[in-house]
Amino acid sequence: MNEVEALIVVDVQNAFVSGTKAVPDYKQLTSSISILLYKARLANVPVIFLQNDGEMGALDEPYQSGWELFFQPQPNEYVIRKNQDNGFSATLLQQILDNHEIKSFAICGVLSEMCVAATVRAALELGYDVLLPHDAHATYDVPAGPGSHGVPAAMAARAAEWSLGDEIRICASVNEVVFKRI
Repeated sequence: MNEVEALIVVDVQNAFVSGTKAVPDYKQLTSSISILLYKARLANVPVIFLQNDGEMGALDEPYQSGWELFFQPQPNEYVIRKNQDNGFSATLLQQILDNHEIKSFAICGVLSEMCVAATVRAALELGYDVLLPHDAHATYDVPAGPGSHGVPAAMAARAAEWSLGDEIRICASVNEVVFKRI
């Protein structure tokens, strides 16, 4: 069973999931995350949004339209601003999870191999049980490098899942995620 006690939404900001600079298949991604948000809110479990503060001129530069969260947090939900890939680094994320006695959570968002993966790795090191729905994270196509071919975004996202090792739980769909109150 894919039961968890909270939801963490990583960097689902306008620049990454809408417009010309959005990740491929952003409509499917936002649809999946909408389902997770609906299910988490219905179960009345903690929902935590991570919001990346990019550098000046970046797509997610603070207080620019691309920086804004795509989904509107509810009054009882958390928004944690960060400026590093790892959502636990120099933030209150662990304190919020601990205050709610959260031991397991689902995670979703962008970018699969960067902020999502870094936050998952930190969570696993801290002893959390993490569930990553395959259809609820995404990244960009990886351009070709010296002596290599480019990698399509879907393959890069799957490679990011694989890189997280055996400790993480991965399910195929957000439809498999069950939120439970502790």
